[in-house]
Amino acid sequence: MRILHTSDWHIGRTFHGSSTLDALRVVLAALVDQVRENNVDVVIVAGDVFDSAMPAADCYSVLSDTLVALRDAGAQVIVTSGNHDSAARLGFQSKLLRDGIFIVTDPRSIGTPITISDEFGPVHFYGIPFLEPALVRHVWNDVPLRSQRDTLTHAMTRVRNDMQSRAGRSVAIAHCFAAGVDPTPQLERDIQQGGLDVVPLEVFADVDYAALGHIHGRQRLSEHVRYAGAPLHYNFGEGSKPRGGWLVDLDADGLSTVSTFELPVPRALVTLTASLEELLDPELFPEATDAWVFARYTDIAPQPDPMRRLQARFPHCAKVAHTPSVVHEDHAASFGARVRAVRNDAELFEAFLTHVRNGVGADEAESQIIRELVAERSLAEIAG
Repeated sequence: MRILHTSDWHIGRTFHGSSTLDALRVVLAALVDQVRENNVDVVIVAGDVFDSAMPAADCYSVLSDTLVALRDAGAQVIVTSGNHDSAARLGFQSKLLRDGIFIVTDPRSIGTPITISDEFGPVHFYGIPFLEPALVRHVWNDVPLRSQRDTLTHAMTRVRNDMQSRAGRSVAIAHCFAAGVDPTPQLERDIQQGGLDVVPLEVFADVDYAALGHIHGRQRLSEHVRYAGAPLHYNFGEGSKPRGGWLVDLDADGLSTVSTFELPVPRALVTLTASLEELLDPELFPEATDAWVFARYTDIAPQPDPMRRLQARFPHCAKVAHTPSVVHEDHAASFGARVRAVRNDAELFEAFLTHVRNGVGADEAESQIIRELVAERSLAEIAG
């Protein structure tokens, strides 16, 4: 049996204010092509199908059209819910779809597999929807569930109990943050800020393959535990990571081979670091003209209206940051200390500009304006 493992479609997500639906349609069409070209039997979508609990109407059509296209290409499809999904809304889709498309959102179904057979016999797919401890305690009120580690451990215990009563191979599908070691307090705290804590790798022992979602970069945690990654780049930090997933082959004995498949990148992500003058030079950075651009300009002082100016050079400039090449060392204890040392209003203006512009004070033209403003204020006070 050949399985295509994907995850984290995040249908409806925006990229710095721009819709990604059209780009995602292109990539998901390529995913359907991968199913045809590689004779895939089963497609797994391991959570975060939508980007929000209340997706727009267009998002539903993207999902439904893709699932039907995957089925028409010859694959059965198994979808589980992730932490971005509304289990109820995603589960509603399952009643509208044809045979061979399965959407798993109910925690009560954990331990009851979707069984699909090949020439070697049955393969049992155990879908595990995202399990928020506070929301599933009532389902298993006799089990202490305080963390993702607790909920996934309990879920996989139910899976193993069921496996003991069945012959055949097994695949677990989950959406979580998995690690190969016990979580450290600092790491666990960081992950919990995003709603997930660390699940030790051994939780997924005993199954032939564990198809995970949540991490947006394709990763191999062990031979049989892997993340597929997201089909699109959703932030500049992912820009260097390829898009795609895993093709997983099961033979009569279990896991046989795992290989990668690639997906197209509709628009490349590029991070440019240079002075604003260099970034605006039409002769430089030709490769970024049609890319999503994160521009980091290195001028000592902040420059006026950099986004508008950069978008005239790079139409898809999405993010700008001032990252000065030299950071002024301010030896004063604070801006307040600097202000207390000034002798007049003109020096106050100068101190403020120097503070907010990385040590760059007023130039001659600015100094002239400051002197005129201070003089006008003085005359107004005298007249008053």
